[in-house]
Amino acid sequence: KKLKLFVPVVDRVHGANHPEFHDVRRLFDEINRKVKEAGAEKPDLDNEFKQLREITGNYTVPGDVCESYEAVYHMLAEVDEAYRA
Repeated sequence: KKLKLFVPVVDRVHGANHPEFHDVRRLFDEINRKVKEAGAEKPDLDNEFKQLREITGNYTVPGDVCESYEAVYHMLAEVDEAYRA
């Protein structure tokens, strides 16, 4: 739930200096769409999480960002890990 709030804000605030975050947001939106469409089934998100890991350097937080940006990466890493468990 927090991710849905944080991702658009972080994209707006940091997107100019970190254009890769636009891709993070796009993939996050795609994950949400697939989860919603899947209902009770487990959606296939392997490709989206693989791309997120590549784009973010395995969720490595840049040194020049705010706590919200850092929180988004940590939450995405947790969701990724839970999905693969």
